[in-house]
Amino acid sequence: QVQLVEYGGGLVQAGGSLNLSCAATGSIVDFVSIQSMGWYRQAPGKQRELVAQIFRSGDTKYADSVKGRFTISRDNGKNTVYLQMNSLEPEDTAIYLCNAGDISSSTYYAFSVWGQGTQVTVLS
Repeated sequence: QVQLVEYGGGLVQAGGSLNLSCAATGSIVDFVSIQSMGWYRQAPGKQRELVAQIFRSGDTKYADSVKGRFTISRDNGKNTVYLQMNSLEPEDTAIYLCNAGDISSSTYYAFSVWGQGTQVTVLS
């Protein structure tokens, strides 16, 4: 009943920037509270890893590899999360997946919901 739709991604030269956004959608989205929203990534042959996460309180968490380069933010009113990626490196190439965790309303609960992913490719 809650889905995530991702925007952004694409092809960029090393050193460039991209902005990803992810919006929660669905018939009940205006009535839910989402505790955490974040971005994970998965490169070919590698495990999925957390990139950045932001909680409803505004607290954030980043992977060491992206600290100082990526910034996560969210709009609680729109149930949307953003990821500004600067100084991109070829090692950042991966499918980026949006995640929303601990989603609740008076009649609904979901522990975790995933988006379908968006490809980010950084050329050297």
